Amino acid sequence: MASGTTATSPGAGELSAGLWGFREVQRLAYACAEAVAAQLRPGVTERTAARMQREWLRERGVRDWFHLPFAWFGDRTAFVNFRVPLQFFPTHRALEPGMPFILDMAPVHRGFTADIGYSGCLGLNPVHDRLLDDLGAHRELILREVRERRSLREIYEDVDRLMVQQGYANRHRAYPFGVIAHKIDRVGQRRWSPTLFGFGIHALKGLASDALRGHRDGWSPLWSPYTFSDHPPAPGLWAVEPHLGFRGTGAKFEEILVVTDSRDPQESAFWLDDDLPHVRRGREEKAA
Repeated sequence: MASGTTATSPGAGELSAGLWGFREVQRLAYACAEAVAAQLRPGVTERTAARMQREWLRERGVRDWFHLPFAWFGDRTAFVNFRVPLQFFPTHRALEPGMPFILDMAPVHRGFTADIGYSGCLGLNPVHDRLLDDLGAHRELILREVRERRSLREIYEDVDRLMVQQGYANRHRAYPFGVIAHKIDRVGQRRWSPTLFGFGIHALKGLASDALRGHRDGWSPLWSPYTFSDHPPAPGLWAVEPHLGFRGTGAKFEEILVVTDSRDPQESAFWLDDDLPHVRRGREEKAA
């Protein structure tokens, strides 16, 4: 991880009850990603990997989703030739030795939402290792500039510039609206939790409500390169996912950034959890 602002988050005892719930579901999602990644073998398809995530989480009480699990293998980790939203959904692409993969899931558990992205590789892949190492600088840049209250659009552009300096392509631009992040919130618990095109109806209603309120008050729940994101970060929880691509190999992380209205820089923004797989990897690389 590059030198600069330390991306520290409060300890468990310092979190409010609400934030504790978000941290727990985020940790649950990352535990799922690590468990499924450990079971991946040559021949496993994206659809199978997505189903493994769903089953693992349902066994642990998840009944609702911001979006159902995704899995991308090989050059699909860099969204090569993605043109329409349907291409994001899991396919029959089979995993091969040395192939990168991304597992992406957004469970809602006990009303708390997480949206995470886990990058891995089936065996050795030096290019993928380099991408993972270089993601750490983006995590630090985003936190530092959010604390400076730069506009979301400006921060997006700075992430873009850093990627170019590193020699990579911006692959989160391939997401709908080109977002690098979106707001998340509590979701009311209901017996029936329908989905539409892979997204939870109840969570989408919450995002739509934020969009309407934000439009009225001059902010957007989508963090994009467009003018509607030309404002400082709104207080709340943001699922942030910088996504690097290089010649058919992609890697990203996705985790929750907490933004508050505090005037104290350290309290004005912080990553919800510093004990996640990509963060531990960064510490280990820095210590080596």
